[in-house]
Amino acid sequence: MPEVIVRKSFVTTEEIFHEGGPPASVPLRRGSIGTVIANPYAGQYVESITGFIDDLRPLGLSMATQLLAALGGDATVVEGYGKGAIVGEAGELEHGALWHAPGGYSMRELLPASKAIVPSTKKVGGPGTRLDVPVTHSNASYVRSHFDSIEVGINDAPRAHEMLVILVMTTGARVHNRAGGLAVADIIGEDGLK
Repeated sequence: MPEVIVRKSFVTTEEIFHEGGPPASVPLRRGSIGTVIANPYAGQYVESITGFIDDLRPLGLSMATQLLAALGGDATVVEGYGKGAIVGEAGELEHGALWHAPGGYSMRELLPASKAIVPSTKKVGGPGTRLDVPVTHSNASYVRSHFDSIEVGINDAPRAHEMLVILVMTTGARVHNRAGGLAVADIIGEDGLK
């Protein structure tokens, strides 16, 4: 199995106090982490690539741990999550799909209320490509107040033979959410949907 070779990584956090309405008593915190890695399959078609999933698991757990720490370290305050990958142009979309399991399960391992599937997106692009990473509630995918996305990218990645793998977390709903639907207080939390 290929070794995971890291070129660089970054963590960003933001606090949102309002979006034009009344300021929130507790601001929404959102964070993202991205790691630029070599794509071991770039420039060639390789039939069997799933072994790289296991190689990515330690990176996923390390990234999730770092992102949680950047948001204050308390796993009980994280309510939303998502993941994504940008594959450099010498790679293929399927290489980004290898991030699904290690990215998602790493966050679910750290977050106690995480029965919902971790939403994901991926694309092929060059340096400076941005990705809108979807966010949903970590325990119930149908909680409309938490439907969101976080735009993530870096100016010099991914290069042709690289991938940028991404995790995102949030501490709550959109600041002025009022689109109705299932409320957080009404989550049953049995199947990850409601």
